[in-house]
Amino acid sequence: MSGFNQNIDSENKEIVVEIKRVSKKTKGGNQMRFTALVVVGDGNGKVGADLSKGDDVRSAIQKAIAKAKSKMAEVPLSGRTIPFEIRAKYNAARVLLKPAPEGSGIIAGGPMRVVLEAAGVRDVVGKIMGTRSKVTNVYATIKALELIKDIQRKQKIKNG
Repeated sequence: MSGFNQNIDSENKEIVVEIKRVSKKTKGGNQMRFTALVVVGDGNGKVGADLSKGDDVRSAIQKAIAKAKSKMAEVPLSGRTIPFEIRAKYNAARVLLKPAPEGSGIIAGGPMRVVLEAAGVRDVVGKIMGTRSKVTNVYATIKALELIKDIQRKQKIKNG
């Protein structure tokens, strides 16, 4: 299941990116659980994501939403896009984000698009390299957006 929207409160946008059934062999038989990858954003420069497990789909989604809200990161925007090009790596996932002219929209693949929409970025070009894993691609995209803030902070300190 991909791109399933579930809005619990009006200020945050919660998007379920992926749900997987996980099974474990135990002494008493198979133990089945579910994992949910959820992205939460306010559409105005804050975004978070989490992967959580639960005995059923609903509890996995609710756990992931709660954890993602507590791990939200701020994304510095310049208008409707990001201020400069950035590359980031998270495990095997590598991502590239470039600012785009106004009106071009989000030109990026699946998991990256979800994170950027939730963060409120409207015009950007993105490329996912290295892996097809939705989990690592979501985390790599968030890491890239956090790196923008770190670089801007270091430039302010350097320039006075």
